[in-house]
Amino acid sequence: MSNLPFYQPHGNEVALFEHAWKNGLPLLIKGPTGCGKTRFVAHMAARLGRPLYTVACHDDLTAADLVGRHLIGDGVTYWSDGPLTRAVREGGICYLDEVVEARKDTTVVLHPLSDDRRILPIERTGEVLQAPPEFMLVVSYNPGYQNFLKGMKPSTRQRFVSASFDFPSSDREESILAGETGIDPLLARRLVNLAQSFRALKEHDLEEAASTRLLVYAATLIRSGLDPVEACRAAVVEPLSDDPETVAALMEVVHATFGR
Repeated sequence: MSNLPFYQPHGNEVALFEHAWKNGLPLLIKGPTGCGKTRFVAHMAARLGRPLYTVACHDDLTAADLVGRHLIGDGVTYWSDGPLTRAVREGGICYLDEVVEARKDTTVVLHPLSDDRRILPIERTGEVLQAPPEFMLVVSYNPGYQNFLKGMKPSTRQRFVSASFDFPSSDREESILAGETGIDPLLARRLVNLAQSFRALKEHDLEEAASTRLLVYAATLIRSGLDPVEACRAAVVEPLSDDPETVAALMEVVHATFGR
């Protein structure tokens, strides 16, 4: 277990994942950007000893990108499995990050894998793969981005067991920063206090909240020797906003936290 990707549980998500995997159930993880969803899946794949195929979904992602396609090389045509197909063949875990960003035809592929059939039909080769017991489908999305055009259909959502993630409590977030980067507790506390100040502004001036991931970046830069104020500017403030006035206002909070 010592080689597992660092992850600190905040509830029963580890047990839920293990029970879902053991019983062949697909899992949907909901939560804001940078709260630990991807790290959690990597941790669990390593914990269960299964290969992990992660796909960062986007507007142009098609079903063929997941399943596979015929390619031409050296004058011959050959079939190349996509990450979803490889995960099914190997009994691995396929993780589709921000699944609602993918094109709608991907849903058709996921449906037979996410119900009691657990099959993957490959139309272009005529194969129908039966997922082995070790295979697991995991998807995630950020409800904060959900809208009429990019929401997950109820008929799809109800094929998954679900877990909601959020930013950790102050104590746990401080512990995560220390465990991830090795910074001292006082610095971890200051970074968490800074993030909480920024998160209070999310509904007013910021589209996204300051994530735990950004705090890890800032802590890493500081641990490397960069000035804390400059580290917070580069790793936290600038990624949150392009507006000069907003950046200036956030930097005032940084200066108040770390001193001028």
